[in-house]
Amino acid sequence: MDNPLVLLETTAGDILLEIFPDEAPLSAANFLAYVDEGFYRDTIFHRVIKGFMIQGGGLTLRLEEKPTRAPVPNEAANGLKNLRGSLSMARAADPHSAAAQFFINTVDNPELDFRSPDPEGFGYCVFGRVADGMEVVDKIEKSKVKATGVHEALPADSVLIVNAGRF
Repeated sequence: MDNPLVLLETTAGDILLEIFPDEAPLSAANFLAYVDEGFYRDTIFHRVIKGFMIQGGGLTLRLEEKPTRAPVPNEAANGLKNLRGSLSMARAADPHSAAAQFFINTVDNPELDFRSPDPEGFGYCVFGRVADGMEVVDKIEKSKVKATGVHEALPADSVLIVNAGRF
């Protein structure tokens, strides 16, 4: 079976994502459920750190956090690495707190990989990769950012996810 593809249509251009349900079944199913229900429509990339990653999928243009379902268990021990172009679940300090937000690594980030089953070593689950549109990811990464409230790296000019759908 071919892996599912998701097209992120953004105001910076299109990003085609390949999802890995065999390696990260819970994270992949969770992400695809949000895609299928239109959750990511009109959310923004709200955290952009040059030389690291771009994060989105949870906040509106007004910086309001969208309500999510329960978090999914962290599948970071699946052997996939946080390499440039990989798609990973964003989470809080609790390793098992990932819900809807995701990030795309703009460089190899081995410090985010699973090392041990404790909070310090659990890592961030890779569940997909950019299949096409890495130039758009790079363009978003180059966005000028500003600190706004609790958001320390918010693009000065919002980058909106206009739509996310299966391709």
